[in-house]
Amino acid sequence: MDVIDRIGAVRLWVAAFLASVAGLATGSTLAHRTVYDGFIWRYFWGPVAADAHNAQCAINDGESVTYGYADAVCTGVPSDAFVATPGYTAVSEVGYMIVGLFFLLGVILLLRRLNLGHNRNLFFGLVPFMLFGGVLRVVEDANDSVMGPNFGGEALIPYPTNTLLISPIIYFTVFFVTLGALLSSVALSRRDYVDSYPKTLGIIGAVLFVLTFASLIIVSVLRDSVGFYPSFLLVTVGLASVIAYGIYWLAERFAPEINRGTGYIGLVVVWSHAIDGVANVLASDWSDVFGLPFGYVPKHPANATVISITDSVLPASVTDVIGTSWPFLLIKIVVAVAIVWLFTDDFMEESPRYAIVMLMAIAAVGLGPGTRDMIRATFGI
Repeated sequence: MDVIDRIGAVRLWVAAFLASVAGLATGSTLAHRTVYDGFIWRYFWGPVAADAHNAQCAINDGESVTYGYADAVCTGVPSDAFVATPGYTAVSEVGYMIVGLFFLLGVILLLRRLNLGHNRNLFFGLVPFMLFGGVLRVVEDANDSVMGPNFGGEALIPYPTNTLLISPIIYFTVFFVTLGALLSSVALSRRDYVDSYPKTLGIIGAVLFVLTFASLIIVSVLRDSVGFYPSFLLVTVGLASVIAYGIYWLAERFAPEINRGTGYIGLVVVWSHAIDGVANVLASDWSDVFGLPFGYVPKHPANATVISITDSVLPASVTDVIGTSWPFLLIKIVVAVAIVWLFTDDFMEESPRYAIVMLMAIAAVGLGPGTRDMIRATFGI
């Protein structure tokens, strides 16, 4: 701690960041095939590039990168070539978790440096950015849909620009947009141009969300590959809101200690995960009720696991009636309520900045993916 106090936590964070970047750059230069091709490209950039090209895989033979659009192409490659497929791997998930925690620490240090984070309204000001991030990801889904085999249209957003909207790079995209909005809002507030920086921040996020959502509506009008099913959006938001507020009301009446520390922040956290759960259940098991043009395949790995287990445990006569995704919603709600319960009065008062940042991260884990699934189904993508 003496070393940290003497040098400064922010300086150490920046030094660690620069050292990591320099180490990877040096390794990629001195051992390009091993460090860059075999690690960075194979587990991190390759999957993003394959997704950006709407391909089944990307193949790196050391000389060039090609893209495969059929299983035969992706499996029939030389043994010394690296193959990357869209999505996550065990290595990339661990890597992204480490990077995420590192940047989460950076956020806490930044808020401390700027003397921010004590105001609980900061949490509410950031909620629109969680919605914005989910909708922005659907823009890339729409981009893929336009280029699909049944339409073959020109990409709305060409490569490599579209990589900014693909997981996990989109998290950094939204992070830096949000950071810019936060710094701008704080600057305006401290110069007395606005009364409240959280309110200004929320307005910026809401405008970004509305503009992005409106762009999808425009695409749905202009392109046949994108539809519009507003009933799915309304039912998802309605059910999630009823579930979240019902739990909040029951807790206030019978177990007020659950909500005592977080108040309405806890309600939003539960609502965020209810959106994720309800959207997955409706899209997985009830898509035909809304007239959706596809059989929904869960993007959420946890939901896919739940469906598999439920399908193996319950007989078909039961799952045909109630579906197989409903346990996912129950798990999301139970875990969200349990987490909210952990944020007691004492914890919120002793470490308000840390508590608010953690609650923002927990809400984003539900609302970001949940918004993507909800909006993706709303536009039939």
